[in-house]
Amino acid sequence: MKIKKVLVSQPKPTSEKSPYFDIAEKYGVKIDFRPFIKVESLSAKEFRQQKVSILDHTAVVFTSRHAIDHFFSLCSEMRITIPETMKYFCTSETIALYIQKYVQYRKRKVFFGATGKFADLLPLIVKHNTEKYFIPMSDVHNDEVKNLLDKNKIQHTEAIMYRTVSNDFTPEEKFDYDMLIFFSPAGIQSLMKNFPDFEQKDIAIGSFGPTTAQAVKDAGLRLDLEAPTAAAPSMTAALDMFIRKHNA
Repeated sequence: MKIKKVLVSQPKPTSEKSPYFDIAEKYGVKIDFRPFIKVESLSAKEFRQQKVSILDHTAVVFTSRHAIDHFFSLCSEMRITIPETMKYFCTSETIALYIQKYVQYRKRKVFFGATGKFADLLPLIVKHNTEKYFIPMSDVHNDEVKNLLDKNKIQHTEAIMYRTVSNDFTPEEKFDYDMLIFFSPAGIQSLMKNFPDFEQKDIAIGSFGPTTAQAVKDAGLRLDLEAPTAAAPSMTAALDMFIRKHNA
């Protein structure tokens, strides 16, 4: 199994200093970047079917930049003017700073956790326990946020504002790879949707994270590379080691 052409199911890195480019140059390997999934907003009509009023709330919880984009785009589409008094609670500082794209950033109304985990944002929410919280969500989500807010008796409403869909391949797109790299179970689902007769044969498959690894196995595919590990904490480190071994 010699690796000459790799498909990474993520957008192409914006920085020329990405380790992926170093790997391609070091081993003479072609690396293509092509997301298998994309995120899209619900329509205003679909959102209204949930019978949720955003303006009944005094605070919004954001767990990702996707949530911010689709929250504000749907509000704009529905001509909802968010009041200046609205507070924003974000799981990380990066997400909090991203709000500047849509509203004037003021520390007294933007709060964020230290680690990116919702559990670490929770004490700030509990401190502001008189607020009514709105939680924009994806159609694919776990119930951690809801369960923790319920447990702490916080007033809140969840609503789906965006969804993950398959980013379909066109007939013109060549699919002649020696290795495929996936980062989410949805990516595996998209592979099987785009190529229902997919036969793995000598194609190596790599995955990042335990849920993606499980999705590969559940699809009846062979998992050749799993990251992160102690020896390879990133996908690029794992890929470098894998290609070095197989192309030696």
